Amino acid sequence: MKGFTLLEVMIALAIAAGVLLTVISSLNHHLSIVGQDAEETTAALVGRAKLDDPDFSKVTETKGNFAPDHPALKWQRVVTQTELPGLNQVRLTVSWDDDRKKLSLVKYTTNAQ
Repeated sequence: MKGFTLLEVMIALAIAAGVLLTVISSLNHHLSIVGQDAEETTAALVGRAKLDDPDFSKVTETKGNFAPDHPALKWQRVVTQTELPGLNQVRLTVSWDDDRKKLSLVKYTTNAQ
């Protein structure tokens, strides 16, 4: 008689299940990393655009969001003077996911700006 025994089939199925579980788990992990990278890239790009906007230095508000395009992203600005006279540090913190994730961008400006 030719063919496979029940034990051989069960072992082959167990090995296939283990490999399939590993592949699915790895794919899920890497998809979550891609999602996190997309969130961080979006936060960095909109934060950089806000920081480079010439009208942003004239705004007196220290907090806000990026509505209507990105309402889930919030920003907070802190301006501090450096040790060098006439030079300010502008720190823009972009937060998302109910402030659980944050990204900070720093820019140095003169007092005239």
